[in-house]
Amino acid sequence: MISYLKGTPIEVIKNTNNRIILILEVNDVGYELQIPSKLARDISQEKLETIQVFTHLQIKDDQQILYGFSTTAERDLFRQLISVSGIGAQSAIALIDTLGLEELVQAIVTANIRILSQTPGIGKKTAERIALELKTKLSQWRKLVGVTVTSSSAMPSLEILEDIQMTLLALGYTDEEINQAVSTLSQDNLMLKNTNTEEWIKEAITWLSQGT
Repeated sequence: MISYLKGTPIEVIKNTNNRIILILEVNDVGYELQIPSKLARDISQEKLETIQVFTHLQIKDDQQILYGFSTTAERDLFRQLISVSGIGAQSAIALIDTLGLEELVQAIVTANIRILSQTPGIGKKTAERIALELKTKLSQWRKLVGVTVTSSSAMPSLEILEDIQMTLLALGYTDEEINQAVSTLSQDNLMLKNTNTEEWIKEAITWLSQGT
């Protein structure tokens, strides 16, 4: 079992299946690792000469696939997710990409099906199964790794959230960017009390524009 690899990132590419592949050179050997989009952005933005990637090796149908993550907590969460019936590696990475580590753990521990269902390919029944099978496990696991989970997951109403997503997706923003904007805005108690969808959209665009 390969626990981690430390080496030089040579290239980050998106293959024909829209999977993000990192070519990592370790002792003159180039390893192919599938990684989440956040790690890909960190590598591209920070232009690091040496990185440490925590790995999970999957052997399926005589094919070996190496997955890479920025932290052991993220890698361990990935392993928890693929242990759920019907959740494959691509769905697990999509969940991590869409919600991020802390929000994903929070959604599972609090059985927030609506938040889990925001991930492409994750329907209501699948989200319910994830919460059912992992809620207790992650409640204990998060304490060991120090992942903070608040007592409630404050978000705008489902109607407002759907309007925000539809509008911003049409403007070219990704699901992950939209979720980050909504999550940040939701930390403002005044915004949470605001039921004006247009103001939510306006504030989300403003926040996203500042980050670009």
